[in-house]
Amino acid sequence: MTRRKFTPKFKTKVVLEALKERHSLAELAQKYEIHPTQISAWKRDFLDGAEQVFESGKKDARSETEREKDKLLKAIGS
Repeated sequence: MTRRKFTPKFKTKVVLEALKERHSLAELAQKYEIHPTQISAWKRDFLDGAEQVFESGKKDARSETEREKDKLLKAIGS
């Protein structure tokens, strides 16, 4: 049996539904064909990382992207 890989978009969709609490974890697990424990783990990871959204801000993310771009341009010699 091979492991399935889930996209961040899919994980976010499942976690947001879990946070709404309209359905039980068991119902969501059956709907998306994953284990309830997996939903709980994604939910915990999501909530643990939620503070970072407000800490870094959009300006920092853009400057990080620019720094990465500069680094790559230096590596290729442009």
